[in-house]
Amino acid sequence: MAADEEVNISIERLSADLRELGDIGRGEDGGLYRMAFTAADMEGKAWLEAKMKEAGLETSRDGACNVIGRMEGEESDLPILVIGSHIDTVPCAGILDGTLGVLSGLECLRALHAAGKKPKRSIELIAFSDEEGRFGGMIGSQSFAGQVTPDLIHHASDLDGIKLSDAMNEHGLDVWQTLQARRDPATLGAYLELHIEQGPVLSEMQEQVGVVEVITGLFKWSVTLSGEPNHAGTTPMGMRRDAFMGVADFAHELPRLIDENGSDKSRATIGRVELMPGSPNTVPGEARFSIDVRDTDETVMIELSTALKKALVAIARRRGLHFNYDVESWIHPVDCDPELVEQVDLAAKDSGVRYRRMESGAAHDAQIIAKVCPVVMIFVPSKDGKSHSPAEWTAYDDIEAGAKVMLKSIERLAF
Repeated sequence: MAADEEVNISIERLSADLRELGDIGRGEDGGLYRMAFTAADMEGKAWLEAKMKEAGLETSRDGACNVIGRMEGEESDLPILVIGSHIDTVPCAGILDGTLGVLSGLECLRALHAAGKKPKRSIELIAFSDEEGRFGGMIGSQSFAGQVTPDLIHHASDLDGIKLSDAMNEHGLDVWQTLQARRDPATLGAYLELHIEQGPVLSEMQEQVGVVEVITGLFKWSVTLSGEPNHAGTTPMGMRRDAFMGVADFAHELPRLIDENGSDKSRATIGRVELMPGSPNTVPGEARFSIDVRDTDETVMIELSTALKKALVAIARRRGLHFNYDVESWIHPVDCDPELVEQVDLAAKDSGVRYRRMESGAAHDAQIIAKVCPVVMIFVPSKDGKSHSPAEWTAYDDIEAGAKVMLKSIERLAF
């Protein structure tokens, strides 16, 4: 495309889209409840599909109910450019997580179509299903990348015990069709995703855009410490097998374990604790808790895994407890493609925005798609680092800056 044929995105249209989609699934508390394969999620998919058609895109849904809008290229034999993210949410969410990437991509393609521009390679905008992991994984992008198996289908369920198959069937969908959503990697040229940072770095540094070089890996465990329930008044402190004290000891150890075995990119979080029998006057006989550990280096993740197990063994022995754990997930860290990073870096320079190169501390669909094609991500700031809550927000100036960088990246990669 010639340099004088500039295409401009409309922040007014993009902000209107954000408000419209943000009304779908809104709860009385102001948060969004558009969890995967709920009625609100399906309403959101239908809304998005209609918007894609209005923008001149060919629309379809694959076996995982990923919503796809396609702009045909001049050369059909070229591998395509995929722009992706998601519109499903966690409970009580904000309006930007995932959604901003999809709607920014829509605005870019809408602007290109309105200007009569046709890319050399075809472009597909995809809203992947269940990025937020209601059913234990990223079903949409995993299906796209050929990572869904019959075993996963059999065991996929949410925290309330609802099976993925039942949730999809409720909307007339066949879960086994997720196996048919796989794309041939030879047809995929590159993957581009814009997302809010979900952290404080860009906001604190007063930058408008982040060019992501690496996406963190993570593992999640479900841990159970078993002791002995007993009377809170009659059991001396030195004679207790208190499962909660084991959790407390382990939590206290986390900073030391990170210092000794991790890196400055390491994170470890105990986000959920359940005590049984849960009575105010009973020493807890069992404690179940989650541990979420992240780093951009898989070697460090392995070292942290080993250190955590050793710490649990020592604590259990000292407290007279037994422990076991289940690995709920292990997601490998992913390096963004250096050539794509360079192209987005140049797009940021061309756009005249304030930007920096950085890592992603959260998992994204890009991490899954990296198994089948080169990927790159664009970040925009999260005000005060907030996400997964109604308080998440990004200034419109920064949203516009990110969309401009996305548009110029698309022009570099597909035209």
